[in-house]
Amino acid sequence: MGLVKRIGNEITYMRTAMRALKRVNGVYETPDRTFADVIEDLARTKPKNIAILFEDRSITYAELNAAANRYARWVRSLGVQKGGGVALLMENRPEYIIAWLGVIKAGGVAALINTNLTAQVLAHSLDISTADHIILGAEMADNFATTEGLLTRPFTVWATGGVVEGAEDLDAALVIQEDGPLPADFRAGLQLTDGALYIYTSGTTGAPKAARILHGRLLVMMGAFSAGVNAQASDKMYVVLPLYHSAGGVCAVGSVLTVGGTAILRRKFSASEFFDDVHRYKATMFQYIGELCRYMLNSKPHPLEKKHKLRLVVGNGLRPEIWPEFQKRFNIPKVLEFYGATEGNVSLFNYDGTVGAIGRVPSYAKGSFNVEVVKFDVESEQPLRDANGFCIVADSNEAGEALGMIDASSPSSRFEGYAKKEETEKKILRDVFEKGDQWFRTGDLLKRDELGYFYFVDRIGDTFRWKGENVATSEVAEAISVYPGVKEANVYGVAVPGTDGRAGMASVVGGDAFNLASFRAYLSDQLPDYAQPLFIRLQPEMEITGTFKHRKVDLVKEGFDPDTIAEPVYFNDPAAKDFVPLTAELYQKICAGGVRL
Repeated sequence: MGLVKRIGNEITYMRTAMRALKRVNGVYETPDRTFADVIEDLARTKPKNIAILFEDRSITYAELNAAANRYARWVRSLGVQKGGGVALLMENRPEYIIAWLGVIKAGGVAALINTNLTAQVLAHSLDISTADHIILGAEMADNFATTEGLLTRPFTVWATGGVVEGAEDLDAALVIQEDGPLPADFRAGLQLTDGALYIYTSGTTGAPKAARILHGRLLVMMGAFSAGVNAQASDKMYVVLPLYHSAGGVCAVGSVLTVGGTAILRRKFSASEFFDDVHRYKATMFQYIGELCRYMLNSKPHPLEKKHKLRLVVGNGLRPEIWPEFQKRFNIPKVLEFYGATEGNVSLFNYDGTVGAIGRVPSYAKGSFNVEVVKFDVESEQPLRDANGFCIVADSNEAGEALGMIDASSPSSRFEGYAKKEETEKKILRDVFEKGDQWFRTGDLLKRDELGYFYFVDRIGDTFRWKGENVATSEVAEAISVYPGVKEANVYGVAVPGTDGRAGMASVVGGDAFNLASFRAYLSDQLPDYAQPLFIRLQPEMEITGTFKHRKVDLVKEGFDPDTIAEPVYFNDPAAKDFVPLTAELYQKICAGGVRL
């Protein structure tokens, strides 16, 4: 890195980081000032500013606040008091934000339910929400119907946006409520340390967990993003991510709704209509998930893809192999990659746009942050400890688990945990560097270079050992993804009888240009022998979570057995030096140890 660029990066880092830290640390200076107060202030000071754009609708701050006041009074009419739960199951639209804002205005806790869930998993999410009432978007009626007979506690269902059999009419109940300012004592006693939301983990490795989002954390998350993107009242954030998740529903929305800016909502992401929307609404920012960027790159050229007002895109998971191409093709002036989790206390931002980095903490600023990377044993899935029983800091560029020091006195270092105490305890690592200390386990392997830049390596549980070496699935997927004709790649480890560790397998969505024969030669050039996938599964499309993350659980479970897999599976045959079709006979031979791997 050149000296001039390095100095520029330092200046960018210091200015932005200090602005974010100031915003975050200032949250707790007024213990009873919540996001509800922020919106009420903006409704008074910027009443005509557009808060939300959605399809052909525009909602001002005055209108947003008034509509939320109706919800707040309705919530109180149900007998819901401070800390009482109300579940919310609805697709992206303005009423989503209005609903949970109204719930927290009344001192309640809104449980934001994943709209992709059905049956037992949906019932589980509702059961642990502590709610007695459900706000149900009529478009989600079929999903909710799958929970019949599975819920362990009674709920009163309130439907909005249409008639749902067996549900109360929420729209009729709201219209009779007043929308004027709430009484001064309406939220009396409500503090930043009280609950505001339940936001659920994606459930990629098990049942979703309900993360507790206190009012203080809600403002910290919003404030950090707003400061990081330097949001102004003139900004318009395009939001295609689901509002039930923190990335879209808190960070993206909150970055502008805390300063009088505009949140542009869309029901679901569309690569083909992305730039039509961005141009139509004059968006200045967009929040991404890495896979969305890949979908856009795989889409056909759009006449407006360079003719827009986007000044910045912010998000996580933009892989280095597509980062420069994405930024160049779509004329994106600045990319702000970040790292964090809904419930976690580790937050990193790549303020200067260094390709591939998820954030940076230079040595001179280390004391202001709570993150550390420690040496990690992939097989036991536990941090390594020294002779004294303490964890060992990882070397520069060495992959290790990222930990966040838990400090209840610091706004950015708190860990409020989950609805269930036992799930909270699993994420706390004790006696890390001294007796009695507590650190949050991110569950992610990161590495940090000499300049303090952090890079994502893999999720713990995804990285596996083969031939005595650790294989990071993200790095293998990165190499596969840039091969001509590959649209998506999902890499994971599978158990092979009679062998140690797990063998690499890749699920690939390929286009017409994908050539399996030359693909093998490419892998040999790009990856060491132990990292090259032993099995390839060709899929027509990739299964993803509601937040666009690749699902691996079912793929790992199905393994490489051709009798249980409908799609073609190929074996990387070392003798034939080719990918050969994996037949039932060849499968049995491999499992019996008849093929040298």
